[in-house]
Amino acid sequence: MPTPTWQRLAPARRERITVAAMEEFGRHGYSAGSLNTVAREAGVAKGSLFQYFDDKLDLFQYVAETAAERVRDGLVSWLGVIPDGTSYHAFFCGAVLAWVDYFAEHPLERGVIAATHLEIDPQVRVAVNAPARRLYAAEVTALARQAVRRGDFRPDVRPEVFASLVSMLLPQLAVAPFEPGFEGPVPLYGLTRDELRARVMELASGLYAGFGPLPEA
Repeated sequence: MPTPTWQRLAPARRERITVAAMEEFGRHGYSAGSLNTVAREAGVAKGSLFQYFDDKLDLFQYVAETAAERVRDGLVSWLGVIPDGTSYHAFFCGAVLAWVDYFAEHPLERGVIAATHLEIDPQVRVAVNAPARRLYAAEVTALARQAVRRGDFRPDVRPEVFASLVSMLLPQLAVAPFEPGFEGPVPLYGLTRDELRARVMELASGLYAGFGPLPEA
């Protein structure tokens, strides 16, 4: 994690380094990402990076956790308590659409999400994915427990299973609509906004249907 020296930096300088690292790792991943490029784009000496972070992996972990926190902050209105009078199906589909909209507008975070999930080094992959996975799993599991209590989900549903499937869908939806070569059998790339939203609703409703009844058409 960042050193005390990093914490003493001016916020603007920290942000320049963070953005440069997000751009570099987002384009090239951890293994191919260059600290020389990060330093040059941030306007600092490469040696300074080692005053702020223990090593390259430490910086990458910081970037991954920062991206996860920014995503969470951007979607905070979809976390917590399901509003009264709102079905969980409508709430869940709205949250998934908000997730896609967020990444349409935040290419830096989108690149980091892709980099962390496509990293070829298994040790690095585990190190950077674990904190974000715990964060999202905890939030989605808590919402699924509410759905069981409210009767939106069947009483025999295991919230952790729902959260596991959601955690596989969300990374794809963060990247596939905006970058070629990431989509599965359901086309997502190159669509209009309305077309994309219709496809996302299909995927979200298809996942939901394994846990609770869909609303009548």
